[in-house]
Amino acid sequence: MVANLFFLHALGASAREWDGVVAGLEGVGECIALELPGFGGSADADLDVAGLVDWFAGQVAARQPQSWAAVGHSMGGKIATLAAARARDGEPAFAGLAAVVLIAASPPAPEPMAEERRAEMIGWFADGSIGPDEASTFLDANTAKPLSGPVRAQALADVERSGRLAWTGWLERGSREDWQAAAGTLSVPALILAGGEDGDLGEDAQRRLNLPHYRDARVEVVADAAHLLPYEQPEAVAALIRQHVAAPFARALPAPFAALLASDRVSRRTRAVMTERHAAPAPGRILSDHQRAVLAALVEAVLPGAADPCDLACRIDAVLTGGDGWRNAALPPDAESWRLALDTLDREAGGFLRASAAEREQALRAIADGDAGAGGGGFDARRMRLWFADARAEIARQWMALPATMARIGYDGFAVGGDAPRKQGYRVTAADVIEPWQQATAVRA
Repeated sequence: MVANLFFLHALGASAREWDGVVAGLEGVGECIALELPGFGGSADADLDVAGLVDWFAGQVAARQPQSWAAVGHSMGGKIATLAAARARDGEPAFAGLAAVVLIAASPPAPEPMAEERRAEMIGWFADGSIGPDEASTFLDANTAKPLSGPVRAQALADVERSGRLAWTGWLERGSREDWQAAAGTLSVPALILAGGEDGDLGEDAQRRLNLPHYRDARVEVVADAAHLLPYEQPEAVAALIRQHVAAPFARALPAPFAALLASDRVSRRTRAVMTERHAAPAPGRILSDHQRAVLAALVEAVLPGAADPCDLACRIDAVLTGGDGWRNAALPPDAESWRLALDTLDREAGGFLRASAAEREQALRAIADGDAGAGGGGFDARRMRLWFADARAEIARQWMALPATMARIGYDGFAVGGDAPRKQGYRVTAADVIEPWQQATAVRA
């Protein structure tokens, strides 16, 4: 599968601001640097934030990527975050979003900016366009040290080509819009970069205003840079992006399955649920690190080679944290039951993590037969047998619920609805016969 990286530039820049970054990403995927409306010499436009996200949706949908990342710088960062929110909510255009990179990003909240500086920057376009002196002032105020050579010439040209409507529209309205509620909490993995010498959108602002919207994110500070990181430190930015997108791109769904998930046969609600399931699980708060490691070893014993044991263990811990609304009446509440059972399993096996595959198999067969579990603060044999039956079911349930598992076995039962009043369903129900739309995802013997 060819992965795509879509780049969204900053106020006063253009697609060319990414030249140095893209040069350092050879082999990672297809890099698509976009020209935001009103910048880089494109037709001037006064779009609000919703309009910019709509425009971005059109750009992504036109290319129909199955696995992609959104990389947003400054104002582009706000667009990237809200695109991630729409992907979470099942919007077809943004299906397949695997990672987000925010660079000195404007947050979903109103962007912090001194009103005097905002007014000055708006005033630069009083005569319809910005002059070279003001463009130079803008660049120097946003870099740790002045740019030089061809890079400075390109950056100055970009600022001077900015459209008045696009520039003033962002400063007067877009940067002030509050989209915190719509952004909510996002499960897509995010890398948040801040320039070590940035002011309003430096590390503190990124941690306060962007980080809380991402469940799986890390903040990195790039030294010797202020706000214009793609111009100032392109190699460092490229290296961090390369590292960040490697894992999400590697675990991307197969292209035919991803295309079916993005199709009109799947409702937005179903797509949103499956997108969330494919993401890394939310942190659990029930099991200790050791108990979670024992559970991962149990997963590997129950489903050898079928899944990522640590991932499934984390998913079960997350379920235990919220509860699934059901438990065996002979067992304590789930949180207590799983802690006691995992501790009992570890003790009865003489250290389940250290045990060989054969020793683990022997310990689990004894539990299943009702011959293991001596009490002593843990579970007796009867309760261990009941818990192990529940544990096997939960492990299988979590594994089967994953889109990656559905893709692996060729399951397409989620693609029979869509959002239209008339559901599409199946037309052919005879054994061993599949419909044309199923051909791409059918399992081949």
